[in-house]
Amino acid sequence: MNKKTLAAGAIALAVTFAASACSDSGGDEATTATATSAPTSAEANSARFDQDDVMFSRMMIPHHAQAIEMSDMLLAKDGIPEPVRALAEQIKAEQQPEIEQFEAWLEEWGMPMRGDDAPGMNGHMSGMPSVSGMPGMDDMPHMDGMMSEQDMQALSDAQGVAAARLFLEQMIVHHEGAIEMAQDEIEDGQYPETVELARTIADTQQKEIDTMRQLLTTL
Repeated sequence: MNKKTLAAGAIALAVTFAASACSDSGGDEATTATATSAPTSAEANSARFDQDDVMFSRMMIPHHAQAIEMSDMLLAKDGIPEPVRALAEQIKAEQQPEIEQFEAWLEEWGMPMRGDDAPGMNGHMSGMPSVSGMPGMDDMPHMDGMMSEQDMQALSDAQGVAAARLFLEQMIVHHEGAIEMAQDEIEDGQYPETVELARTIADTQQKEIDTMRQLLTTL
């Protein structure tokens, strides 16, 4: 083998090693860049929700809880017309899972159930008893459709058809408040799933308001 052949082989080998080294280096740099630029799941999540999402979730938990309490009051009574009883069951079936969803979001976001945007509210964990006895709730009847302690007592005392009528009248106001809060979330919220649930609440509860108004004409 002559010198020219040996030199050519050496050059070819050197080129092969250099190309391999560049390839490995480029791969490492790409991997490093990807790892550095990709946000963590926590960072991505925190960028997706805002204070409006948090406030809406915090406010809707006790709001829904009171609707469930009102429904339980009605369902415990005798002489309630079947369509009104069925509506109360429907409200419970819809709103309990929504409470659990709001709680899950707050936990996911690392936000407490209670905050400065919901003064006087202790929040609601699944299984919590009466909402009407929660501190600060007496300040709520004129905000977001919440019933006062006196309103809740009136529903508790009413019987038969009178109770059904009062339940419908109170729940219409209650639903109207929920729709107002849902519309605020639709306009100002950022977290896609929370905004979508707000749309569902607004749509569902408006249909129930229409049903309740129709039921009132039959009592």
